[in-house]
Amino acid sequence: MSYEWKVGDRPYSDAEAKTLLSKVMSPETSDWHYNKHHKGYVAALNTIENGLQTADRSKSNGNYSEIGELKRRLTWNHSGALLHDIYWEILGGDGNPANGPQVLAAIEKEFGSFDRWKEDFKATAFAAKLSGWGLLVYDALYSQRLLNVLVDEHQYGAIWGGVPLVSCDVFEHAYYHKDGPGRATYIDNFIDNLHWGRINERYTKFVK
Repeated sequence: MSYEWKVGDRPYSDAEAKTLLSKVMSPETSDWHYNKHHKGYVAALNTIENGLQTADRSKSNGNYSEIGELKRRLTWNHSGALLHDIYWEILGGDGNPANGPQVLAAIEKEFGSFDRWKEDFKATAFAAKLSGWGLLVYDALYSQRLLNVLVDEHQYGAIWGGVPLVSCDVFEHAYYHKDGPGRATYIDNFIDNLHWGRINERYTKFVK
């Protein structure tokens, strides 16, 4: 029996998202992005799981094989689903980092100040390819530091053992309907809409 992947619930309803996230994305995008793009990754994961039940492992090779493509697409869709779970979780706030005292203290210790973290995070997210992410991660398995990490697509550049605390989707579908090519504006609005209380909960759950 194959594993069943499930979509993470947002901490607000679809109707609430249209208002809570209005400074970050258009009301339509708040619906399309979650109900089409995000849920699409989870649906694909379940299709892949079913395919893995019958794929012929004996035909695996480096040029082309069914098992290779299934495994490759599992990584893509798994990363997409997970990062979107976090994306929705940490949006919908007032952007005040004082609401997350423990994670704010860690950011100030690592980056020198919140503003220096913000400058580096924005530059990181802006520098991703036309499809990618800017992430604040806790480097759990290596340096035990907070790092801003650039990830192209969903997985290229990810750090082994990096626990995402903040994930900013910079695929064009995240912002074009509202800001057109204004990725920098979107990132600023994203940061200003962060829910630092929920980010702090992630930090204390996975780091402390």
